[in-house]
This record gives sequence, C-alpha cells and structure tokens, in this order.
Amino acid sequence: MAWHCMALLNMARHGMAVTLLSRKLLPCCAHWSVGSDLSTDAEPSLLTLPAVRRMSPVPEELSLVPLHQHPELLEACAELLAEEWGKSRAVRLHALQRSSDAFPTCLALLRASGPAEPTCPHCLVGHVRLSRVAGQPGGLLVESVVVARALRGRGYGRQLMEATERYARTRGFRRLHLSTHDKQQFYAHLGFIPAEPVQIVPFLSPAMPAAALRAFAAPPSPTPATPAVPSAPHTPLPPPAIPPPPPLPPPSRAGGGPAEGGGQSPQESPHYDTRGLPIFWMKKDI
Repeated sequence: MAWHCMALLNMARHGMAVTLLSRKLLPCCAHWSVGSDLSTDAEPSLLTLPAVRRMSPVPEELSLVPLHQHPELLEACAELLAEEWGKSRAVRLHALQRSSDAFPTCLALLRASGPAEPTCPHCLVGHVRLSRVAGQPGGLLVESVVVARALRGRGYGRQLMEATERYARTRGFRRLHLSTHDKQQFYAHLGFIPAEPVQIVPFLSPAMPAAALRAFAAPPSPTPATPAVPSAPHTPLPPPAIPPPPPLPPPSRAGGGPAEGGGQSPQESPHYDTRGLPIFWMKKDI
C-alpha cells in the first residue's frame, strides 16, 4: 500500500491530476500533502490534486494610426522609408508631412513595447500610404508599403495590409490598387489580382473646391478631331512581291482564356518602368 501512495505523490509533484478514492482504502495517504495543491479539507471519500496550468502567450497589441495625428512618429517613419528606398531625410519628411484625412494619408503600424523597450512606448512596425485614384471615387492606391527590416518574417506585412483594408473600408472605399516589382506573389496570397495601371490624384486639400475635386476625378475629355487637309496626289508604290508573314499568336495560358488585367499575370507583366524593370499592377475589391 505504501508504494501506491508514493506513486500517487510523485504524480502530484509532476502536475498530474490525481484522485484518491476513500481514505479507508489508502489510510497511509490521508495525512500527506504536496505544497498548497493538496487539500486535507476535502470529503473523506474524495481527495483531488489539481493539475498544473500552463499560461498561454499574451497576444501582441497592434494599432494602425494616421501619421498626421502622431507627429512624434515623423522622424521614425522618415528613417524607415530612407533605409528602404533612399532619398534624403528632408525629402522624406516633406512627403510625410503632407499626410491628411483628405489624402494622401500616411498610416503607421505600431506595436506595444515590451519590458526590454522602456524608451519606446509605441514601436514603429511599418508604414503605408494611401492616395485617391483618378476616375474611381471608390478606389485607393496603396504605396510605400514597408516593414522594419528587424521585424520581417513575423507576419507583420500581412497584418499591415489587413489593417489597411479595414481602414479603407471605414472611410467608404471599396477597391485597392497597387504596383510592385517583385512582391506580386505576396499580394496574390492576400487576394489581389492583376489589373491595369491607374493614375492618382497627387494632392487634395480640405480647402479645395468640390468642382476642382470632380475635375481631378473625371476622365479626360476627348480632343476634338482636326479636319484633315487634302494632300497633293502621289503615285502609289507597287505592292511587295512577297507578303509579310502573319504575326505570331499570343502564348497560350492555363484555363484557355487571357488573364484579367490585359494579359498580365503574377509571373509576367507587359508594363515596365524607366529602368526597364517589369511592374506588376494589381487590385482587390474590399
């Protein structure tokens, strides 16, 4: 009987739930206790040792805030952008200081600091800028998406984009556009699909008249055709002896039809920047 009690005591010390039935069956265990977990005030026929509870990790607090409401973050955001794309601190600060509720709007993703970061009450995780799309009252262009290099690989990029979508929806917008050189697979996993390029309204001021805003958003009016001036008659050239070969058919795609966005796909793009690098334009309905 004693070895039974010793085994039960060892199980209790390792945090295992143990039930001792009837002190009459185990009289030698009636006077044992293990710290404060073993209660001797239980019913004479039932004595329970609670199991050890493991603490679950506390979820990290993240918040997305407009930069123009937190000017104390201007310097940190300027350094973050300069580290990723260069340009001088003065140029970055000037662009960030234009943030407003009337767009473009710069947003900062913040996380609550831990005990090891007492000097940083709200640490900067990432940045994104939103601008109005010309001709699309419900569209926004997502630009300057960046996460601090020391914090990459932890899922902050996805959380930054998801928080940006929520912010855009609360402002009444229903579509996001963006362009990227090499992160098209990341955005495709977030639900973005290939699209055509868009133009942005570069700057909107709260004092700008409504008529001027509508002019920015309206599509360009067609230019009236200039009447053709008759030219002097000329002798037509003889047709070539051998007709040129027909153009090559476009490359086939999986599914049998062209990809949405003018033939663009997450792997190839017909659009290029001034350096000759491909640009992938994408959109998402939110």
